[in-house]
Amino acid sequence: MDPITYIIIIAGVAFAGVIIAYLILMKKMGKTEYMQMKKLQEGTKADSFSMDILYQKLYIKYAKAPFIKRYIYKLRRRLEIINLDDEYTTRKDSARIITKAIIIFLIVSALTILITRNNLLLMSILLIFELFVVDTLVEGMVDKLDNNLLKEQVEFFAEIRHAYHEYNMVEEAIYQISLDDEKSVSKQGDKIYEILISDDPETELEKYYDTAPNSYLKEFAGISYLTKEFGDREEDGSSLYLKNIDNITQEMQIEILKRDKLNYVFQSLPFISIAPVLLIEPLKSWATSNFAFTADFYNGKIGTVMQILIVLVTVIAYIMVRKIKDNGGVQVDTSTNENPWQAKVYKTPVLKQIINNFVPKPGSKDYRKMQKLMKDSASKAKMEWIYINRISLAIVTMVISILFFSLLHKIAINWVYTEPTTETEVLGQLSEKDQKKAEELTEQDNYFLDKLKGDLDITQEEIEREMIKSPYYEEEDEEIPTDAERILNKLKVVNSEYMQWFEILLAMAFAVIAYMTPVWLMIFQKKMRQMEMENEVMQFQTIILMLMKIERISVEMILEWLERYSNIFKEPIARCVNNYEAGAWEALEELKNSVTNQDMIRIVESLQAAVEKIPIKAAFDELDADKDYHQERRKHANDVLVSRKGLIGKAVGFTPLIGLFVGYLIIPLVVIGLSKMSTTFTQLGG
Repeated sequence: MDPITYIIIIAGVAFAGVIIAYLILMKKMGKTEYMQMKKLQEGTKADSFSMDILYQKLYIKYAKAPFIKRYIYKLRRRLEIINLDDEYTTRKDSARIITKAIIIFLIVSALTILITRNNLLLMSILLIFELFVVDTLVEGMVDKLDNNLLKEQVEFFAEIRHAYHEYNMVEEAIYQISLDDEKSVSKQGDKIYEILISDDPETELEKYYDTAPNSYLKEFAGISYLTKEFGDREEDGSSLYLKNIDNITQEMQIEILKRDKLNYVFQSLPFISIAPVLLIEPLKSWATSNFAFTADFYNGKIGTVMQILIVLVTVIAYIMVRKIKDNGGVQVDTSTNENPWQAKVYKTPVLKQIINNFVPKPGSKDYRKMQKLMKDSASKAKMEWIYINRISLAIVTMVISILFFSLLHKIAINWVYTEPTTETEVLGQLSEKDQKKAEELTEQDNYFLDKLKGDLDITQEEIEREMIKSPYYEEEDEEIPTDAERILNKLKVVNSEYMQWFEILLAMAFAVIAYMTPVWLMIFQKKMRQMEMENEVMQFQTIILMLMKIERISVEMILEWLERYSNIFKEPIARCVNNYEAGAWEALEELKNSVTNQDMIRIVESLQAAVEKIPIKAAFDELDADKDYHQERRKHANDVLVSRKGLIGKAVGFTPLIGLFVGYLIIPLVVIGLSKMSTTFTQLGG
């Protein structure tokens, strides 16, 4: 046999050997764990299309996009708190929310451009406004995640009860219930478990207090730590730890009900408040197509001013509705950073000198007044930054106002040049023939306007002489005096449309209003916080109920807990904690003098009694005795709060819609219609 035959035989035998070896190996591996591992791997493989993977890829794209980059980092700072060290979920949620926002913005923008394509000014304003609306929608999506977490916590705490009965150890119960990775609250449970078993749980607990998604998890973490540290004991035949968990659960259930009621009351108000800006152009088109006499109003200066006013009222109403509805979601300030643009402006020596002339001098009455307003409204900005905002708003408003007045003059002149000119007043719609004739007459008048504009002292006789010289008229035409009078009236409009002194004054007045706007917003925020004051005091009562029965608890520890969970009373309580070592009674007396709420004053007086006279449990025994009453009162207070917010929200939310139909449709139709009818009857009578 030749060498080629040998090679073929050897290759065939080798191939057969490989096949046999492979079959034997597969048979052996089938009996081992290999096949099980392979099946597990197949079970974890993603499908050809996965939304989770798509969102991960989109996140990377968004993080590189110039405009979206800053926004997605701002958004993820809030989501990090909820997801707690879960980078994959944080990126997925960030990309998902941003994607929804972009889709909504594109759809609404396309609709806006379609509706307002003939009004570039209104289109520009609406597109800018829609960016703001999308921003608040994103905030709503994050709040929804926070609400879902709160509802998961109710079930989580119920499971903790059963686990605690089984293991009788706080950390073990939390660990067992936190094994469910499907829930967001399980991540929080894992974190609390790690804190409890750490070498320095107090320090780790303080860190967690700064990043916890809501106050209820803070309370749970704190109570769990105190129980692990000091031990549990029975109270009326049941575990004190479980009683405290019940108290926290009841607090959460009341809060969930309040949020659900607020969401129900406000579910359509934000959309009702912004609807008018989308209805401006359709209403204008309907009115001008059915009532030709309104065209002068809608296409002139007054109509444009009304459009801008409706947009401004809508923006203000939308902001106020969002603030009124605020249900206290994730309490984290993502709007400020250590080096905002205001700080950069203030570092410039010349600008710093100018700004300091506006900022009140430290120690003055105005300075103390502004400082108090900032605290009452929970403003995180520095006073210099607030005044930079005020000055910037005033300058921008004045410049925009002057540009707007200039634009109004151009609109008025343009309407004179484009308005179809009729020789008699028309109440209905012009026919096609009359429309063409009116446009020809307008073009004819424009010839004389271009030739004669600029002469402020022109007379009707001079216009008549120019008309006779033109190719449009003969010397004996009878309509020359009437047409000359019409052209003179148009010339008066064209020659008078320039910047007036009172418009500069109006621009300055608008600038003053803009300068005051940040202060008014803080006052509004202060009023909204005062509505929540009673709710916060009742939360303090629940916290004291949980702490008063724990052994080795002190007044100072109670104050530290109240400071941790306070919002409205945070500043006076923090001052009391800082001054406590210098004199407990004096610090509490200062706290009592700095608050006006009677229930809060009673809490402080009970703390004073516990400092010098009686045990903490005895000082607050009325809270325990009236626990059911306080709980019912809390529910009633929430109902009253929701009702008050609902009434205010409806009044504010429907204001733009009422303004649109009354100020932009009904009044113009009635007033202009009656005026035109009067003129028509006069012409017919003459």
